[in-house]
Order: sequence, then C-alpha cells, then structure tokens
Amino acid sequence: MNYKFFIGIDVSKSTLDFTVLKDKELLFQHQGSNELTGIKEFLKHLASQKDFLLDQALFCMEHTGIYSHHIIHFLYARNAAICLQSSLHIKLSAGLQRGKNDKLDSFRIAQYAYKNQQDLTLWKPKRLVVEQLKQLTGLRSRLLNAKKQLSVAAKEVAGFDPIAAKSVKQLSQHSIKALNDDIKKVEDKLDQVIGSDEYLKRLFIIVTSIKGIGKITAAAMIVYSNEFKDITDPKKFACYAGVAPFEHSSGSSVRKRSRVSHIANKTMKTLLHMSAVVAITYNDELKLYYQRKVAENKNKMLVINAVRNKLIWRVFACVKSDRLYQNKFA
Repeated sequence: MNYKFFIGIDVSKSTLDFTVLKDKELLFQHQGSNELTGIKEFLKHLASQKDFLLDQALFCMEHTGIYSHHIIHFLYARNAAICLQSSLHIKLSAGLQRGKNDKLDSFRIAQYAYKNQQDLTLWKPKRLVVEQLKQLTGLRSRLLNAKKQLSVAAKEVAGFDPIAAKSVKQLSQHSIKALNDDIKKVEDKLDQVIGSDEYLKRLFIIVTSIKGIGKITAAAMIVYSNEFKDITDPKKFACYAGVAPFEHSSGSSVRKRSRVSHIANKTMKTLLHMSAVVAITYNDELKLYYQRKVAENKNKMLVINAVRNKLIWRVFACVKSDRLYQNKFA
C-alpha cells in the first residue's frame, strides 16, 4: 500500500501531539486531549484537508501501554492503518538528535513512518482471551513482587537483629497470606481463561509438553508472540528474548566473543532462564547436554543460554507442526 499522508502521534497520559505530513511536506501540527473528544476533534480537522482520504493515511506511534488505548481502538474501528513501534527503534533510526519535546517527537515519528512505510507491519488487536491472559500474568507478577518485598525484608533483618525480624514477620504475615490467596485466585482464573478457548488450550498443551516449560512461561510466550502469529521464527523470538548471541568483530584485529544483546524483553528472558534451570535438572537429555558441555570447560551461563535457545526451537517446532513434544521422535 502506498500512503500519501503520514501522521506521527506522541502519546502521553493526558495529551496527544499530532504531526501530519503529506509525503515529505509538513501540513500541520496539533495537540489535543487524550480522550475521545480530543481525538474526534483532530480527525475532523484532518478530514478537512484537501485531498485527504483515510485509506491513504498511515498513523504511527510508540508503544505506551494503556495510554494509547483510546486512539488505537478509535482508529482501528474506522479501518485506519496503524503502526506501533518501539521508542528506541524510532530514536535510533533518526540519527543524531538535539532537543526533545512532545511536538518534536511527533514530527520524528511521522518522518519515521514516511521513511520506513514499505517495511512497517500494521497493528492488529490480539484476541480477547490473549488480552485477558496478558492482564492476568501481569497482575500475578505484581503480586509476586509485593510478596517478595515483604518476605525478603524479614529475612535480611534476621541476620542483624533477630528480635526485629520476628516482629517484622509477625506484622506482615497477614499481608503475605492475603497475597498468597490473591496469587492462587489469579492462577485459578488463568486456568479458567485457558480452558475457555479450545485453540488457546491446545497451544498450552503443546508448549507445556516440553519439559522445563511451565504454565507461566508458556503464557508469556503466547502473549508476547500473539499466539505465535506476530513472531513465527524461533531466531526472531530468541533475539526478542535476549538469548540470541551476536558476533562482535571489526577488521582483522577486533575479535570479541559473541554475546547476547541487552536490548531485550527482560521478563521473557528471566522466565526462559528459570525454564532452562528446570530443564537441566529434570530433563535427562538436556541434563546430559549441560553436564557434557561443562565438562568441556564451557562457561556455565553460556551453556544455560544454549539450553534457553533449545527450548525456544522446540516450542516453535511443535507449534508449527501442531504436535506434542516427543523425547524419542521417529
């Protein structure tokens, strides 16, 4: 699709900054409230522009979580072309920059959309059950963090002041119990959501058939890959999760060892690390692989990272062929 109008949107909690380009030419900039009234006002002003057609416009913005909810769903309901991009991706693509404000950011986003229009992937909403899964896994993570903050505090104090530690433990035990109850309710709701959709249920059975991949890791992989539709290549998912090693060399003199990038989804990386630890403990095949590589004086973290990659490849292979993992596949 060849677009004629490129609209960059800088999203914040209370305001939306718009920059409208007609090809390279700047038409106008506008600021409105991040509410339906502000969005409708902008669309009315945009529609009044000469030769403007909605199906010739590309709307581009950064990932901002719930702050972009109004504008995304308003535009999608009108079949507009929408692109969501990482803020870091847009920033690095703009080259050397000086100064920053919302108006300037929206202009840079519009320029990014114009320059990369042929390579951009249009946004499509996830299925409702996947959105529910995303919210539940996020809530569980926040509850676990709250529980950890209370539990760790008592343990750290115990080494220096046992009396104070006992008092802290007693005073926080009701809160910890309440958090445990809430975590259990969230996990029960997760099971309920998974069981309510046959396709999602089948995906979970396939992904968790690989020893080491638990329910929470499976849920994260399904959410972040959008049921393995947005990311279909295990190499790309490994890169996204920060477990893919990249070469670092230059000319004939610089030869550094390959290493993973810090630009990654750290939550997914942590879950995969935990899955790899479980796999080298309970999965006989991966346990022998780990022991063999360590015996060859390979760095332990390097071997664990290789196990993370093996788990990813196995998940994607099983999902692609729609079958359970078999330890002895013939």
